[in-house]
Amino acid sequence: MPLRALVNAAIRSIMPHMENPEQFVQWLRSVAPYIHAFRGKTFVVAFPGELVSAGALPVLAQDLSLLHALGIRVVIVHGSRPQVEEQLGLRNVSARFHNGLRITDSSAMECAKEAAGELRLDIEAAFSQGLPNTPMAHAAIRIISGNFVTARPIGVIDGVDLEFTGLTRKIAVETINPILAANGLVLLSPLGFSPTGEAFNLAMEDVAVEAATALRADKLIFITETPLMTDIHDKELRELTAAQADALLKAKHLPPDTAYYLESCVKASRSGVPRVHVVPFSTDGAALLEIFTHDGVGTMVSSENLERLREATIEDVGGILKLIEPLEADGTLVKRGRELIEREIDNFSVIDHDGVIFGCAALYPFPGERMAEMACLTVNPDVQAQGDGERILKHMEVRARAAGFKKLFVLTTRTAHWFIKRGFVPATVDDLPKDRQHMYNWQRKSLVFIKTL
Repeated sequence: MPLRALVNAAIRSIMPHMENPEQFVQWLRSVAPYIHAFRGKTFVVAFPGELVSAGALPVLAQDLSLLHALGIRVVIVHGSRPQVEEQLGLRNVSARFHNGLRITDSSAMECAKEAAGELRLDIEAAFSQGLPNTPMAHAAIRIISGNFVTARPIGVIDGVDLEFTGLTRKIAVETINPILAANGLVLLSPLGFSPTGEAFNLAMEDVAVEAATALRADKLIFITETPLMTDIHDKELRELTAAQADALLKAKHLPPDTAYYLESCVKASRSGVPRVHVVPFSTDGAALLEIFTHDGVGTMVSSENLERLREATIEDVGGILKLIEPLEADGTLVKRGRELIEREIDNFSVIDHDGVIFGCAALYPFPGERMAEMACLTVNPDVQAQGDGERILKHMEVRARAAGFKKLFVLTTRTAHWFIKRGFVPATVDDLPKDRQHMYNWQRKSLVFIKTL
């Protein structure tokens, strides 16, 4: 779907729920950085058979179709555990397990094939929706599957032969990439095939991790039946490094199903997948909320902490401008043009989260008086309650001390109490460095506050 048509469809669906057109425009602009960042990227999206049983497949197909329309290359991996159990029940075959792994004998293998075939048809049907006035109108998506997964048997464990239960050996990257390049979606089932012509029953998580690794995917997203992860103190876990996730697993605090997903996240992260997400399908639009909002609705595992407080570079100018423009418009900040920020970029520090700027401040030196001015302290309104403003302030204080300054001052018209709470004391224009006194804007009549470092 062309981007213009996509926007028009979004306007029609969202406008009835928004108070005014400006609210819609603000929302659309807020997701624009993510749209630009993700266009052309590869996402592997995996979900269990429980999602299909819960009736959530049609809505997920709509959400993934939207990702596809935004230029994201989507590979889908589905699970089939409840569907296999249903087929076993219909055939009066007892399920057998060893150490949590299904023992797939010939009867169970037939059930796995039956379940996978039925799910494939259901998924293809879901992506074939196209009714007018729905998110799938004009989508015309082609979803392609095939023998893209080469597998091998797990073999004998503790003297128990797992028979047709297997592990992913290879993903047909050379076949999948041209399909994605031709604007198709790829569907992988939890079945793999050996060079000898045998089929093996695989775990959805195993296929997803191996596919994301082989395709060098930018994201692996598990849309699961499990709730949002919490730590031992019941605090929500929104973002973890691979090392933190490993420590959480060793604490054995998580329920078994959740722990299994997290183990897969760690494996994918350490195999080179930059971002791995676990989101609950009980939340409507979970995939979209996780991808296009700052905090998401699930748990993200990465090889390193994605939020960085660092000194700015010339590539950050656009993000800084976008951040400060609303405050310049309402008079909170003095207006700065792109050229000025480009010249002064070395004075700025920023907080960025996964490449998006969420906070900034600038430090201007007055070495003669061993003082420095902190200016343009700004935090995105959506995350102001998370303490980022204080983090930036402490960072600027460290920068000032490291440069040998003894005092830090600010000029403000709106946030006097915020600075007073953080150790700044009221001062006068006469207390400013001489050069800064000459630049003082008497029309704005900014209040002066100074903090001894």
